[in-house]
Amino acid sequence: MSFVDDFVAQIISLEVSLYHSRARLQANSDSEALHDLRIAVRKIRSLLRPLRNMPEVAALNQSAAEIGRATTPTRDLEVIIGELQKMGYLRQATNRSAVLTEQYRKITASPVLDKLFAELDRWPEIFRTAERAGELVNVKRLIQKALKKRITQLIAGLRDKHFDRHELRIIVKNARYISDAFPTLSPLKAKSRAQLKSVQASLGSWHDHHQWCLRAEAEPDLLEIASYWEVASEQALADAELKLASLLKHLAKDLAKFEN
Repeated sequence: MSFVDDFVAQIISLEVSLYHSRARLQANSDSEALHDLRIAVRKIRSLLRPLRNMPEVAALNQSAAEIGRATTPTRDLEVIIGELQKMGYLRQATNRSAVLTEQYRKITASPVLDKLFAELDRWPEIFRTAERAGELVNVKRLIQKALKKRITQLIAGLRDKHFDRHELRIIVKNARYISDAFPTLSPLKAKSRAQLKSVQASLGSWHDHHQWCLRAEAEPDLLEIASYWEVASEQALADAELKLASLLKHLAKDLAKFEN
């Protein structure tokens, strides 16, 4: 199977996963349906990201980005409900759970989601047309270039002690997801990718707890938990900071070998 064949096959497989997740969300059959839908969308975006400026990719990439943004508030609500349940704050969790079913309905009936499926249906032929026209001969080189650029950007952020950690979290996520999407083209070895995942988890925990503290300022029934979240946020950030030096070392080493 050629690289383009495999690339198209991966997108089609993710489209199937999206249909399955939407059906589960429509039926409200399990608590992971929205999460799985967002994972499929994220994987599509990771595959498309290095090529997003190509006209054959731009429309699909934009549609995937739109559904990612549209589903973020509902996913954030799911996550905080899970946190509240875990901590035993069942009243606060139940009060928020009541709106989830309606939000699921709005997502599954959303024109934004319909648009994404329409773009997915028509995209393979558009991409194949570009291939037949000889426009994809350098596609692997473009992906490698994008990977190198993102990792170089991450290394620069890691070397700057004053670099905004919110922005760093996003760069870590993107670098990891693109490397996972193209493991044979990425300069990163398995060790570096594992460290990226670990750092992402710590920064993600910090970000979540920080956002919950901000949420408590507008939602009074969360105020009694905010002090715990503040401590947990600080601990998660401290944990991430301990991992960053090791991550920098491994990324720089892998990139140097890639360039030589």
